[in-house]
Amino acid sequence: MKYRLQFNPAEVAYKPQLFTDAIKILVSVNFGIYILQSVSGKEDVFFRLFGLVPSTFISDLMLWQPFTYMFFHAPFYSSVGISHILLNMLGLWVFGRELEKAWGKTKFLRYYFTTGIGAGLITYFFQMSSDNPVIGASGAVYGILLAYGVSYPNRILYIWGLIPVRSLWLVIIMGSIAFFGLLGNADGISHVTHISGMLIGYVLLKKKWRWRDIWFVIRKKTIEFQVQRYEEKSIKKKMLQKDIDVILEKIQKVGFSGLSDKEQGKLYEASKSMSRDGQKD
Repeated sequence: MKYRLQFNPAEVAYKPQLFTDAIKILVSVNFGIYILQSVSGKEDVFFRLFGLVPSTFISDLMLWQPFTYMFFHAPFYSSVGISHILLNMLGLWVFGRELEKAWGKTKFLRYYFTTGIGAGLITYFFQMSSDNPVIGASGAVYGILLAYGVSYPNRILYIWGLIPVRSLWLVIIMGSIAFFGLLGNADGISHVTHISGMLIGYVLLKKKWRWRDIWFVIRKKTIEFQVQRYEEKSIKKKMLQKDIDVILEKIQKVGFSGLSDKEQGKLYEASKSMSRDGQKD
């Protein structure tokens, strides 16, 4: 995506720079990891360990995944191919350089990782039962796109080097594509991650947050979720125990052979479940 800058009286002039410090680091790390995963030929292993797998992220305590998923991209032999990482890094380079110069390296990196990690966590809550790894820097890149459009709404960008569009309208177009893609959600793209990156970016830009407040909210929600999971397991365990007691009483009266196939199966599954719980404890 080529672009030309348009300067308005109310906007500060900008001298282009090929690579700013944070952009250089992020692009280098992403391409370095992409080369590593491609050479290894073990993409599935990498994606299971370091991609965001909603169904096992919490249960297997892989708490690093909302951070590491941003650095892995679709393999070159997939239907998406190398365009996945190329488009993400191009978007980061085009929209991120000016933001980094305006904000500074530290603030830029903080915003980038907050939108990326936040988008991953929201994706988890929307796709908790999914076993498909979520990978790519798109959540953070969409956050960067949103920040660019809000900060410099009248900049003229050229899509495919031909179609001029103001940056704010580009944000609206990309957000709309992600939204309608979310309604369909049958193309293998995690549109919820894209929208989440934009929403988190908007909240960060429009409201001054302190890291202590953000950390408090994250811990509060995590504890609430753990308590809810514990209560659900406790209720399920009590109901299971109640069913077992009924079956055991029947065994005392008519013997094991007097149980129906369904009752025998339920007793077997209950014993396996209680055995697993005992091993975890």
